[in-house]
Amino acid sequence: MIIKRFVTGPLENNIYLLVDEKTKQAVLIDATALIPEIEDAVKETGADVNFILLTHGHFDHIMGLNNLKEALDAQAVINKNDLVLSDNINEFTRMFNQPDSKPPVYEKFVEDNDIIQVGDMVIKVITTPGHTEGGVCYLVDGNLFSGDTLFRESVGRTDLTGGSFEKLSDSIKNKLFKLPDDTKVYPGHGPMTTIEHEKQYNELI
Repeated sequence: MIIKRFVTGPLENNIYLLVDEKTKQAVLIDATALIPEIEDAVKETGADVNFILLTHGHFDHIMGLNNLKEALDAQAVINKNDLVLSDNINEFTRMFNQPDSKPPVYEKFVEDNDIIQVGDMVIKVITTPGHTEGGVCYLVDGNLFSGDTLFRESVGRTDLTGGSFEKLSDSIKNKLFKLPDDTKVYPGHGPMTTIEHEKQYNELI
């Protein structure tokens, strides 16, 4: 599996392109913006992007979704509990002095323990409410794409609509920290980490 990371947007979001090396089937995780680097990587790898998987519905993760869907001819995927955030995207763009966006349309909705098969990649959905009510992580071949649930030695904020530190802590302790220690964690912002590192050094949990 090929993993490529792109950093873009006013909040320096991470977007990830996952490509199955054998079949060239691929997914994009999160959708801050359609940037040339993503299109270049798709061409270079020969990727056929099936889905754009959203970790949650905050504006900085979805404001490029409409353009990315069109450019990549991919279906958008989210947990239904975050539709209220997505549908009201401009309440948040205005809070952060960003231009208005058209609320995205989604083709597929996921729930806890759903499996998304893309080429030879088996992607497991783990619901992790706390940062938002509909936050999810995606686990594939020992790699966890954690959105804004878990960062390197930090966690997502819980003071916005749908946030709850109690739920976030429960999601991390009772779901993510049950994964193998050597699981690599690719967050929505900042550098990668591992489950083992966060168990030892994340003082917020």
